Amino acid sequence: MKIAILPGDGIGPEITAATVEVLQLLERKLALGLQLDTHAVGFAALERSGSTLPEKVIEACRAADGFVLGPSDSNEYPPLAQGGRNPSGELRKLLELYSNIRPARSREGFPPRCGRPVDLVIVRENTEGFYADRSMFRGSGEFMPTPDLALSVRKISAHASRRIALAAFRLARARRRKVTAVHKANVLKVTEGLFLREVRALAKDFPDVAYDEQLVDSMAALLVRDAARFDVVVTTNMYGDILSDEAAELSGSLGLAGSINAGDAHCMAQAQHGSAPDIAGKDVANPFSLLLSAAMLLGWLGQKHARDDLAKAQAIIETALQDLMRNPQTRTRDLGGPLGTRAFTAALCDRLRA
Repeated sequence: MKIAILPGDGIGPEITAATVEVLQLLERKLALGLQLDTHAVGFAALERSGSTLPEKVIEACRAADGFVLGPSDSNEYPPLAQGGRNPSGELRKLLELYSNIRPARSREGFPPRCGRPVDLVIVRENTEGFYADRSMFRGSGEFMPTPDLALSVRKISAHASRRIALAAFRLARARRRKVTAVHKANVLKVTEGLFLREVRALAKDFPDVAYDEQLVDSMAALLVRDAARFDVVVTTNMYGDILSDEAAELSGSLGLAGSINAGDAHCMAQAQHGSAPDIAGKDVANPFSLLLSAAMLLGWLGQKHARDDLAKAQAIIETALQDLMRNPQTRTRDLGGPLGTRAFTAALCDRLRA
């Protein structure tokens, strides 16, 4: 089972190192057959090869069963013509990682900010929508006809809408059997109308799953008021990006939320948070989100390949992380505890060895 490790920028190398340590420990403990190979992306790759996402790294990811991507500081990359490629966006597009799965779950010891316990998953379409780098076959979906006029193209297709809906309904069938589609069809009647047409049509194939719809603005308010009412939320790219951060923060902390980007053939684990360059190298970054994402990757691989041992590995990591969160003395500093990155990783590994 080949797993490519892409450390990224900022705190990326630190939290991916923590993730590799945990995966290697589980390999020794459970004999999972994991082969971990590290490849540079981001500024480290730019310095070596002139690109923040070299072609050989893309091919390594294509050949792998899954991969772990650390956060990238893409806002600071040079223009595309000078080698600046967003690893996250490019890999999602090139490998058809169309489904961004982002759970938001409140945890013991961290009361949810919205009052009631939260346990929902946002299923976000990854390959089109308002994201300009995913809207065109060639060139960018953002352009300026004149110095004082900027335009942006949004792409919504029936194919992408239907397959993200299918991912959401399948997930809901394994959870509490409810799907909520989030949209803005009262304003964007054509594009949102196409998205809803496909979701509604697919809902008929899942009569055992309850289905409803929410406008994106009312959804943002309802998450604050009563996030507990939602199970699986399916939506387009930008809405999902925004709402998943809101849901994660309401459930306790963005730093406690995992994330995978899955297609039919590949899956990428990725922390929900950014590269935090201001704390890079200071041993204070919390690796929880990327560790949880790596556990989700193992679970996805277990399901794809009918491997119960990989599903077991996911459960072991998630349980150990939850155990550490219960005790204030085994939390990282951003969560009120005393531990840095390395100390938290050591505490987690001790727990996993037990």
